[in-house]
Amino acid sequence: MKRAGALVAGVAVVAALGAGYWAGRQSSPTAPTVNTPPAAEAHAGHGAAPAPQPTGGHDAAAHVAAQVQQERAILYYQHPEGKADYSPVPKKDEKGRDYTPVYADPEPQPAPVQQAAKPKGQGKILYYRNPMGLPDTSPVPKKDNMGMDYIPVYEGDDEGGNTLKISLDKVQKLGVKTEAAVLRTLTRPIRAVGTVQVDERQLHVVSPKFEGYIERLNVNQTGQPVRRGQSLMEIYSPDLVLAQQEYLVAIQSARSLENASPEAQQAARSLAEGALARLKNWDIPAGQIERLRNGGQATRTLSLASPVSGVVLEKRAIQGMRFMPGEMFYQIADLSNVWVIAEVFEQDLAQVDVGQKAEVSFNALPGMSFTGKVTFVYPTVTPETRTAKVRIELPNHEGHLRPALYGTVHLAAPVASGPVVAVPDSAVLDTGARQAVLVERGEGLYEPREIKTGTRADGFVEVLEGIKEGERVVVRANFLIDAESNLKAALQGFHNH
Repeated sequence: MKRAGALVAGVAVVAALGAGYWAGRQSSPTAPTVNTPPAAEAHAGHGAAPAPQPTGGHDAAAHVAAQVQQERAILYYQHPEGKADYSPVPKKDEKGRDYTPVYADPEPQPAPVQQAAKPKGQGKILYYRNPMGLPDTSPVPKKDNMGMDYIPVYEGDDEGGNTLKISLDKVQKLGVKTEAAVLRTLTRPIRAVGTVQVDERQLHVVSPKFEGYIERLNVNQTGQPVRRGQSLMEIYSPDLVLAQQEYLVAIQSARSLENASPEAQQAARSLAEGALARLKNWDIPAGQIERLRNGGQATRTLSLASPVSGVVLEKRAIQGMRFMPGEMFYQIADLSNVWVIAEVFEQDLAQVDVGQKAEVSFNALPGMSFTGKVTFVYPTVTPETRTAKVRIELPNHEGHLRPALYGTVHLAAPVASGPVVAVPDSAVLDTGARQAVLVERGEGLYEPREIKTGTRADGFVEVLEGIKEGERVVVRANFLIDAESNLKAALQGFHNH
């Protein structure tokens, strides 16, 4: 009994000593709790808040988390703005801010509540890229030399496939512009030189059909404009005087034979009408013939009228001269419409056809352009210049175009039989081995798509395969988007390895 009582007493003493030891460990301020690295102790003494000590009322999980945070080893301290400025011991920058500690182990995962606060639709952060689109990335958050935060790139940024997603801010910064692929008629410009010539169909020569003399010249200078029916000269001709007298005699005979037989009256009237017809065939103005018909007398001279309205290009008539039938008095041209004869090189002739639109400009008429159309392609080629003549008709209502004026002709030759799907030249990314475009699939979504191109003309490219009419393609900043997509693919391959 005595031995059993002594054993019980010994166990009670040991239990009391153990309880007193643990109570003293919890209440003693000098008792160490964990093995803290020297760098961590120095940081704690530099203003960092001491790790909270667990109390009887705190949760056990919070106590464990505090111990884990306290046990993280500090490698060095970095400038608070992310600059390449490091220190092995705690320090402050020029603004009095503490340098940021960089730990040896990763930062503990945030609590589930903090993970739920992450924006919807964003996955794990792969890396951070330069906010200005430069080929500079970082595995941790940082700022650029302008103080702008690097932009995180998430796993969910790709929509799948080859589609590239660009933020709307980046779209505005890059100045991205898109246009729709449309059906259009592509034309290739052909340039030629030409000269203004008189429309041959509006060129007239004034010449007499009888012999006589020029008594008075009413149009007496080259370049003078004339109107149709205007008197050009007064002419004396024995034939004209004789024809007038024959008419007067015939008409008087017809009147004196009122009581004669119808055959005699008809013969007299035929003789009178024949005299008037002779005057008409000699181009005597109708007004003078009517004067005779209405009882007028024969005159010594008669007028010769202009057959057309136009400009006198050449004058050979001289007042007082004697002329013979068929001799040229004037050359008159109507310049309301003119021809431009263009010299087109033989390699371009296959692209020129009747009815094509033509634009003509002249150095003598700066700032003015005239529009006409091709009316004839001459069937021969000039051996010396290897060119063929092409006739273009131009209106000349204001009289600016003068014969022999030298100009430049622009022809728009179609390169296809009809409208084709085309995009601007700037939309095509050409590597030499392949051609591609960036197709807009939505706001900030662009799909690189390989195409097959055809003819190029007018600043557009014919698309044979790859895109359809109505699809929008990037026509500006597409090289920047393509460069960014290539960089992104390279970085993703780096992170996957």
